[in-house]
Amino acid sequence: MGWISPSELILVGEVKSSHGLKGLLCIKSFARSETSFVEAGNVVLRTTAGEMKKFHVTYARNSRKGLILKLEGLETREIADRYQRAELFISKGDLRRDEDEYFWFELIGLSVFNESGNYLGSLCQVIPTGGTDIYLVRDGATEILIPATEEVVKEIDLAGKRMIVSPLDGLLDQDQDEV
Repeated sequence: MGWISPSELILVGEVKSSHGLKGLLCIKSFARSETSFVEAGNVVLRTTAGEMKKFHVTYARNSRKGLILKLEGLETREIADRYQRAELFISKGDLRRDEDEYFWFELIGLSVFNESGNYLGSLCQVIPTGGTDIYLVRDGATEILIPATEEVVKEIDLAGKRMIVSPLDGLLDQDQDEV
């Protein structure tokens, strides 16, 4: 796939099955909403055999079974069935976000500091909870869970690869706060 580097792709879902007779796909989505797919405009499917193909997104809608996605070029159930269990990617350059919004892949690896400038660790995982995401920050064997709220996360500097937090009382050990 010479038109885009695999390092420029972000995994946003997985094809669960075809849906109906007109080439629709039922997707297990890792994105927050169906609008992420429509706004990106294009997706890349990677089959279980490793073949990659780019498709234009016609529409996306939620259903009880998962996200229903219509891709240009998938017109029949038989064609859609070829992509069962395929991974679904969006080019990082096609992702859209609001000014104070960040994607998980942008946050992973940030160095996390408290407001006093003490290093707390590296953000290594974002844990979705259905409400407020939780950031897992690790420094060696020490792990800290930080709620992703405006009260706690004071600054995110992607260019500087750092995050400043003001932990709530009791969130950190007293010793860590004073280091």
